[in-house]
Amino acid sequence: MDDIVVQFPAKKRGLRPLSLIKEIWREITFGVGMWGSLRPIVAALAAAIPFLFLGQHFNRNHRKAMDWTLLQIPLALTVVLWVALWLFSIVEAWRKATLIVSTKK
Repeated sequence: MDDIVVQFPAKKRGLRPLSLIKEIWREITFGVGMWGSLRPIVAALAAAIPFLFLGQHFNRNHRKAMDWTLLQIPLALTVVLWVALWLFSIVEAWRKATLIVSTKK
């Protein structure tokens, strides 16, 4: 049996401060840089503004943002109508109860 021996040239591995700082920075920012690590936070903060869907615009999903904007109009009307119906039912129940009490002797 012949053994195959592979030799690699020896590299001098000195501890250079710049490469150490560069490696630490890469580990902190997950290899995507400062903006790449902050982008999701900025998008989430922009999306937290109600009714505008700025997070989707920030991510260049303009079509999705416009679709969601148009979708929220009937949903908002439904909530408004639901609240109006709920308030009307309270007033109607009070009015009907008052009518019943006033007709009894």
